[in-house]
This record gives sequence, C-alpha cells and structure tokens, in this order.
Amino acid sequence: QLQLVESGGGLVQPGGSLRLSCVASSGTLYHYAIGWFRQAPGKEREEVSCISSSGGSTNYADSVKGRFTISRDNAKNTAWLQMNSLDAEDTAIYYCAPGLGRFCPSISTVNHWGKGTPVTVSS
Repeated sequence: QLQLVESGGGLVQPGGSLRLSCVASSGTLYHYAIGWFRQAPGKEREEVSCISSSGGSTNYADSVKGRFTISRDNAKNTAWLQMNSLDAEDTAIYYCAPGLGRFCPSISTVNHWGKGTPVTVSS
C-alpha cells in the first residue's frame, strides 16, 4: 500500500517561498496521480493541486494558481509543491495523497491521511 510522508513546511514571511516534499515511504508513486491538500485553522480541508501519474497534467485551485507549482520525479518516488508569493491565507497544514490510480484524489476518496506538514506565513 502506498504511504506518503510530507515535509518542508515551516515559518515564512509574507511574499516568501517554500517547497514541500511528498515522499513515498512504502510503495511506488509511479502509478498514481498525487494531490496536495491543505487545512487552515478552523476551516475545512481543501484541494490545492494535483499532478497526473506521468506528470504531464496538472491542475490548481484558483487561490494558488500562478503562485504554486506541483511537480514530481517518479524515479525519486517524490512529488513537490513549490509555493511562491505566500501570504497569510496560505497558513495551513499541507497534506499529500495518492489518487485512485491515475485519477486525482479528492477529499472524499482519500482513505488515509498522513500527518501533514505545517506552513505558517507570518511577519
């Protein structure tokens, strides 16, 4: 069973950047679309971005479009989320999750969440 571990979060000033990593601790990423999600304090979890199993197709939430970039390297069993121009609204715990095969995951289809990695945007 594919298990993913998120890392790379931290405290960053508004306008700053972070790159989050999503590594397969067991299993192989190759066959799965990978999605990034986030949950801000007091808010519901939301979808942020998704990348197809080959990396050839990506999508983004409107709130992050143009600022975040999702990528992956199947040989390294890793996906990333590059986050630029961060603002306070991006403060959240970020999670990655595999899709149902080549289909992007949704909140309702993810049956196991990792611990996530916290991102705090503050001056």
